[in-house]
Amino acid sequence: MTEEPKPLLRRRMHILHLLPNLISILALCAGLTAIRMAVEGRFGWAVALIGLAAALDGIDGRLARMLKTESAIGAELDSLCDLVNFGVTPALVLYFWGMRADTSLGWIAVLIYAVCCMLRLARFNVGNREPEAADKPKGFVGVPSPAGAMLALLPIYLAYGFDNALRLPPWAVAIWMVFVGALMISRMPTPSFKGVRIYAENARFILVGSVALIAALLTYPWVTLLLMDVVYLAAILLLWRKSARSLRSVV
Repeated sequence: MTEEPKPLLRRRMHILHLLPNLISILALCAGLTAIRMAVEGRFGWAVALIGLAAALDGIDGRLARMLKTESAIGAELDSLCDLVNFGVTPALVLYFWGMRADTSLGWIAVLIYAVCCMLRLARFNVGNREPEAADKPKGFVGVPSPAGAMLALLPIYLAYGFDNALRLPPWAVAIWMVFVGALMISRMPTPSFKGVRIYAENARFILVGSVALIAALLTYPWVTLLLMDVVYLAAILLLWRKSARSLRSVV
């Protein structure tokens, strides 16, 4: 008699194989829905959905590695979703929010930002195909696209966090978008949490800090997002100064 559980086991494994790709597709749906929210003038929901897409983007790759279901099509799917979620969507959200008063300059900034995100993703994909060197830096080179999207939305955080008292003019929003795009394609070292190791005795502090961050996001979302952007920019500046000093010492 033949045993039935083996075909059933195969079907279950195939479903697990699809899970990381399903999360990527859910992230894409969140990004596209953010555009709809922006068109309807619900910019708070648009920012929240971009944040959800960024969170899902951080899950799908780790889940694929954990399940040992990494594939070339999964990597391409993730990259295409990232271009929409973190290149096209935040640019359009900012355009609908604060740059329609100056349509020409605003649209130029949208195009530059989206192209910079595309180039950033292309460079990242090529780098992933190259064998890892022993002296390869642990952090990222240039701002990753999810972090770039959250940085690009800083004018919205600034305006909503202070009841529109600090609302930037359209030309300033456009310049900020171009600046963030330049950070994405730059060669500046940026922080990465992939290589961070947490000791068991410090795990409780990380858990408490995570709870505090989630509580702050739920209670004061705009100010918290603004502070996170400021801290991230400060970390980039510190890494840049450190790398500049090391280069001068070598020379």
